[in-house]
Amino acid sequence: MAEEVSLLTSPSESSTSLLSEISNASTRAFVLAFTVGSCGAFAFGCIIGYSAPTQSSIMKDLNLSIADYSLFGSILTVGLILGALICGKLTDLVGRVYTIWITNILFVIGWFAIAFAKAIWLLDLGRLLQGISIGISAYLGPVYITEIAPRKLRGAACSMSQLFTGVGISVVYALGTVVAWRNLAILGSIPSLMILPLLFFIPESPRWLAKVGREKEVEEILLRLRGANADVSDEAGEILAYTEHVKQQGDSDRGFLKLFQRKYAFSLTIGVVLIALPQLGGLSGYSFYTESIFISTGVSSDVGFISTSIVQMLAGVLGTVLVDVSGRRSLLLVSQAGMFLGCLATAISFFLKENHCWETGTPILALISVTLYFGSYGLGMGSIPSIIASEIYPVDVKGAAGTMCGLVSSISSWLVAYSFSFLFQWSTTGTFLMFTTVTGIGFVFIAKLVPETKGKSLEEIQSLFSF
Repeated sequence: MAEEVSLLTSPSESSTSLLSEISNASTRAFVLAFTVGSCGAFAFGCIIGYSAPTQSSIMKDLNLSIADYSLFGSILTVGLILGALICGKLTDLVGRVYTIWITNILFVIGWFAIAFAKAIWLLDLGRLLQGISIGISAYLGPVYITEIAPRKLRGAACSMSQLFTGVGISVVYALGTVVAWRNLAILGSIPSLMILPLLFFIPESPRWLAKVGREKEVEEILLRLRGANADVSDEAGEILAYTEHVKQQGDSDRGFLKLFQRKYAFSLTIGVVLIALPQLGGLSGYSFYTESIFISTGVSSDVGFISTSIVQMLAGVLGTVLVDVSGRRSLLLVSQAGMFLGCLATAISFFLKENHCWETGTPILALISVTLYFGSYGLGMGSIPSIIASEIYPVDVKGAAGTMCGLVSSISSWLVAYSFSFLFQWSTTGTFLMFTTVTGIGFVFIAKLVPETKGKSLEEIQSLFSF
């Protein structure tokens, strides 16, 4: 019956409900917390996108070889692995807000190390520190937003925050065509510098407070987030009751190994696969070596960067609007299908280029394929896997799950980022056919196994996934 009511709800009614939720949630505490999350995602995007438009200038100024630059591009993911190893324990130990402090300080140090690098070791050190920070914040950001947002606004808030990752990538792509790489690094530090003073005013996650036994502060924080006149007794009661239930279910398995109990097998599989899919589907290769792809197919890199930036931002905005209306699962399917077609079209464009067929149309096809890939990624796969991964794990294994998801994402990203240059030299067509295969398998996985989480509280979702 509930499904029938959902089906009869018109898009205009859903949009009106969403706008009403946004109005109700616009308290100072929530807006500041959302701003911090968005700026953090923007800083994340600036770092991810930095190596693509600066490749040729950095190699020329510092006299780097392909192997040297491959190390610079891939050492970010080495840092991601290190950050992922400590993110779960760190966020559980010191809380969400103090961890955000740590990540933004590392962001700033990393940017200045790159900006003033005179030798390859300082360039790599800056990139490594940024990777560690991203490894921590890639999971922390969505978790923090989902834990403080109202249930009907959770998907849109998290998706909007993560949209700024794409905005950061797009801005760096655009600025990289006109700004020197050292100046671009200095500009990249601005979002993190803006975040630091705001951290004095944002609230801690009420679910983390409940987990560490600070129950009296839960309702106080919820009132700050929802408004002084809001009735938060039911929400506070649900958080405290579920946290207590999880504690009572605790057994002899502690720490990281607890995540591998049979009752968490389904949620672990869903979270890990969704997080890994974009990376194994070529995201790091497309992001870090966009300039190489465009040059190899005869596309103007400036035109390519600007086109992909605009499309990715527009697709991200559309995805944010739709995520709490159409749901997570349908957007994932459309997004993954678009990435599949983008990879396939890229492979075809390289095949035509290598065989000297349709030479006048090949650059156009290549530009369309890369634009389609990034646009499709921005629509759903850029934000929704992190949303789902932050929704499905109970509070007692959320830290361990964050470490696992971060490790899987980082390792898969490193494998693609480091091997891409060599695969590209081996066979351009074969490289993108490999990515096409992975994205195709991912579409089937989502269609068969990923459930819908729209409109449910975190406690309801976690009860559904743990059996």
